[in-house]
Amino acid sequence: AEGVANIDKAVVVIEAYYKNKLISTGSGFVYKKTGTEGLIMTNHHVIENADSVVVTFMNNKEVSATIKGSDEYADIAVLSLDAAEVEGVATLGSVSKIKIGDTVFTIGAPMGKEYAGTVTRGILSGKNRLVSVSVSSSNLSDWIMNVMQTDAAINPGNSGGPLCNVSGEVIGVNSLKIVESSIEGIGFAIPIEDAVDYANKLALGEKIKRAYLGVEMLELSQTI
Repeated sequence: AEGVANIDKAVVVIEAYYKNKLISTGSGFVYKKTGTEGLIMTNHHVIENADSVVVTFMNNKEVSATIKGSDEYADIAVLSLDAAEVEGVATLGSVSKIKIGDTVFTIGAPMGKEYAGTVTRGILSGKNRLVSVSVSSSNLSDWIMNVMQTDAAINPGNSGGPLCNVSGEVIGVNSLKIVESSIEGIGFAIPIEDAVDYANKLALGEKIKRAYLGVEMLELSQTI
């Protein structure tokens, strides 16, 4: 409970709109505050295709936010709001200090505003997992993401919310889960060190640059 109290004022529900129509909901958290603005971290897929965003703090205060930057492959986005509107700022932890088996918890808004502030608990199930993901415009595995694994419940709407240690320090950003009828309790979060590295660049308006190998592969049974 003390850990939850240390983070809940920084957590927000995110509602993404396109042409005044709600297209997505998710979670996020204020990770930095400057003299003029507060910066919120969330997932790219939460605000993808949005032209306006509204964030709601746990005390039900609604504030309009601006998308400062977003990266599809990293699945990280940064939103900005007036510093005076910030209710709290998250304390960032370290992945290197947490061990497999340690207790972790998430806080966010599974299924939208109605369940805002929902806390789920589990353990850190694995570190340095390499998971293949696809970008929205592709049906292929386009990117290998380095993530942490947890059995804390991560549901639609938890995306972009914080994964915390027992002290309420953010150690990861909830991103995805395996959804199959035969699988239960396998969720993934982006390590906070990676997320902050991406977020700091996006907040400055920088694009994330990546190298790629210009090779296309074919099965030997196929003909060109």
